[in-house]
Amino acid sequence: MTIFDFPPREKIVYNKEVQTAESGDATEGVAVVPEEEIERRVREIRDKDEKRRAARDEEERARRAAEAAKEKETKRLTEEQRAGILESGDFATFVDQKSRIMERALDEEFDFMVDYTLAAGANAGAGVGGDGSSGERLELAHAFHDDKVTRNRSVMDVTWSSRFPELVAAAYNRNPMAPNEADGVVAVWSLHLRDRPEFVFSAPSDVLRVSFSDFNANIVVGSAYSGQILVWDTRARSQPVLKTPLTGGGHTHPVYSLKIVGSTNAHQLISASTDGLVCAWQLDMLAQPQEVIELAHPAHLRTDEVSVTCMDFADNETAAFVVGTAEGVAYQVNRYDRAGSKAGLNGFDAYRAHAAPINALNFHPPNAPEFADLFLTASSDWSMRLWRARPAAKPASAASADIRPLHVFDAFDDYVYDARWSPAHPAVFASADGTGRLGLWNLNRDLELPVHSAATGRALNRLSWDRSARRIAAGGVDGSVYVYDVGGLSAPRPDDHSRFANVLRSLAA
Repeated sequence: MTIFDFPPREKIVYNKEVQTAESGDATEGVAVVPEEEIERRVREIRDKDEKRRAARDEEERARRAAEAAKEKETKRLTEEQRAGILESGDFATFVDQKSRIMERALDEEFDFMVDYTLAAGANAGAGVGGDGSSGERLELAHAFHDDKVTRNRSVMDVTWSSRFPELVAAAYNRNPMAPNEADGVVAVWSLHLRDRPEFVFSAPSDVLRVSFSDFNANIVVGSAYSGQILVWDTRARSQPVLKTPLTGGGHTHPVYSLKIVGSTNAHQLISASTDGLVCAWQLDMLAQPQEVIELAHPAHLRTDEVSVTCMDFADNETAAFVVGTAEGVAYQVNRYDRAGSKAGLNGFDAYRAHAAPINALNFHPPNAPEFADLFLTASSDWSMRLWRARPAAKPASAASADIRPLHVFDAFDDYVYDARWSPAHPAVFASADGTGRLGLWNLNRDLELPVHSAATGRALNRLSWDRSARRIAAGGVDGSVYVYDVGGLSAPRPDDHSRFANVLRSLAA
């Protein structure tokens, strides 16, 4: 057996003297700081903090002032930057819009802030300053021409806006000297912007006819030599927003006849081309015509086709119209079958008197319902004719019958390109011929000669009255649009209706 001897475990014990010291010994050798010294030190620390904060604020103010001064400094653009800005489309659009406003502002009594892109028409008519002076005269008020747009082009058609009476649109053919420019152009001129048009629209072919929509102030409709129907929007750029395709479903020949008929909620665009095709379109859907009528006349020697050069509808008539043709004969056309007559060309009743193509056909305006069946024709045989239309509801003749004109106007020395009734006076109309003469006729005063005339020196193609019947726009082959002030020549007197009715009775006797 083995025995181990372990030493006892040492036990450490601390007495009070070792663990703590006396209070007197703890403060021995430590200096006591007075209260005033503490307050002084605190003030010094606080002052230093305030100085640092003030220095930071001063630096921040100086930095901001330097940045503001730098921003105020005139920025110098490089030549490349300047050229890029001047050539940008947004800059050109801005300058064009603002400069137009400034030019309008220089015109007296005109709301130069009018916005033609607003469809509501709240500012319609606000642009015409003054009501014009009265009196019997025919004076040139404006002559619109812009070499950048109309040089080497001829005016093919003119029309006034029904919503904005100071706007007139003109259709132009191609410029043979500028093959890189658009073939067709439509320029919208304003009576308060003399030197350049408000809008310029382009087309892929010569624009033959143009018309403002009576039911949408932003829409302009045109027809082209290629057979296309084009729609422009004043809120968009110069290209058409809609156009008909060049397919067999629509026109493939020149369209010289265009008319919007109907009401606000139900209207259509009627067009006729030189191959005898009449189409009805919805303006918001031009992919395919809604109606197609092929005009044919079996009695024609070479072809059955009827080459339509112009057309018009009588007032409040949408189902029947009269067309003028290249053979010098006018025919009635029915869009639908009627009692005693079928849809299409009525070849039996012919308005036959002209020996050359009919250039224009115009029905009497709705200022006198008793004269709604009267219409004028202008022809290249140097004459005009006054006709009374056969009632559309009357059955067609069983045999061919030539309807004779009420009167022949032959006081012309050249082609007669257009004739338009006054919207106000029942017996007044205007004519335009190849000599450049604008004639104003009053059948209550003279049946053989115009009562007033004006000469431009260049042939006039088309005419258009504004709704007030105080202005006439005439388009010339020189590319100018001449606006004449009619004054009181077209203002009817109380007995003018009865006098004109007596004139018609004497002509029919």
